Amino acid sequence: MLIKPQKLQPGDKVATISPSWGGAGDAELRWRYDQGVKRLEEVFDIEVVPMPNSLKGTEFVDENPQARAEDLMMAFQDNSIKGIITNIGGDDSIRLLPYIDFNVIRNNPKVFMGYSDVTISHLFCYKAGLSSFYGPAIMTDFAENVEMHPYTVDMINRTLFSNEAIGTIPPAEEWTSEFLPWEEGNKHQRRTFHPNAGYEVLQGEGKVHGHLLGGCIEVLEFAKATEIWPSLEDWKGSILFFETSEVKTQPEMITYYLRNYAAQGILQKANGIIFGKPYDDMYYEEYKQEIKKVMKENSLEHLPILYNVSFGHTEPKCILPYGADAEIDCENKTFATLENGVT
Repeated sequence: MLIKPQKLQPGDKVATISPSWGGAGDAELRWRYDQGVKRLEEVFDIEVVPMPNSLKGTEFVDENPQARAEDLMMAFQDNSIKGIITNIGGDDSIRLLPYIDFNVIRNNPKVFMGYSDVTISHLFCYKAGLSSFYGPAIMTDFAENVEMHPYTVDMINRTLFSNEAIGTIPPAEEWTSEFLPWEEGNKHQRRTFHPNAGYEVLQGEGKVHGHLLGGCIEVLEFAKATEIWPSLEDWKGSILFFETSEVKTQPEMITYYLRNYAAQGILQKANGIIFGKPYDDMYYEEYKQEIKKVMKENSLEHLPILYNVSFGHTEPKCILPYGADAEIDCENKTFATLENGVT
């Protein structure tokens, strides 16, 4: 059972960190960070505290993983800070591992949120026994051009600012993966959104529930066989959640990744799987075929799988609390988090 952090409240201090890419501190991109901070302040009445090394720019952040880890540890240790939100992902958070004190996280539970390469930091939290939140980041969702998407705002309020059960999470009615260059001249241009097809049931029937465990499927590869990789017992009875990143992973790689989960016995231990919408809907149909192929290879055609869920590298997005009890209802094509994310 993971520790749940206390809910956020208006007026709380929230730290921002750069555990991977340091672009938030680059002169030409600083406006983007500032725009995300402004949304936290104006939409959620939160006081934002950047950690000391988080805005030193790409070069410094890349060359100093220990400094990034120190920011994370400092944010957890500071009792005045009630939550931590990552600026953005990247590709090398695994380099922080030697510098992480899991007792610091365990003894100072608080809201921690991000996605993509932040999967590694979520596994730090998981090892420490803390439930963290796979969800929005400062430079993407909070800094969305013109305004934050109402779906994302609602998910943040329901998940982080309320201790009521999160409940049914509907698919977003629209989606975008469009990347407009992060130039200040583009800040007033809305991205193009497309109608969303909703959830798809790839296989399975009835209802299943289990605790949420997963992340960005490419990033999870960094963690395998390290001390932060969950034990086989941790995966037992889980609802796995996987999503792909902006690298638009080739379909055959999904097969390779999932075959490893089968070889470890993880797929056989799970109660169900949810897959996020592919970035830009690239390989939408191909991914489905690869997933079903691996399930058939392992006689897991009965395992409920929900596809095209609004999380990860798509906007808008919902938030998935690690360890929280969730439900897939195959007959009604619904997904729900059955408990609260915060206390």
